[in-house]
Amino acid sequence: MQYIVTFVWSFLLVSMLNYVVSSVLGVPFDFQTGAIISVVFSVLIFVIGAIIPNEPTPDAADHH
Repeated sequence: MQYIVTFVWSFLLVSMLNYVVSSVLGVPFDFQTGAIISVVFSVLIFVIGAIIPNEPTPDAADHH
C-alpha cells in the first residue's frame, strides 16, 4: 500500500511541477515526460528509504 500511495503522490507532485515549469518557460506541456520522471522519483524515494537505517544510534538513547 505504501508503494501505491508513494507513486500516486509522486505522480501528482511531479506532474504539477512539470505543468508549472513548462508554463513559466513557455514550452508545451508534455505529460509523458512528467510520468517518466515521477516513476524515477518514486524509485529514488524507495532506494533512499532502504538505505536509511530505522534503529536509533546509541548516542541518541543516552540523551532524553
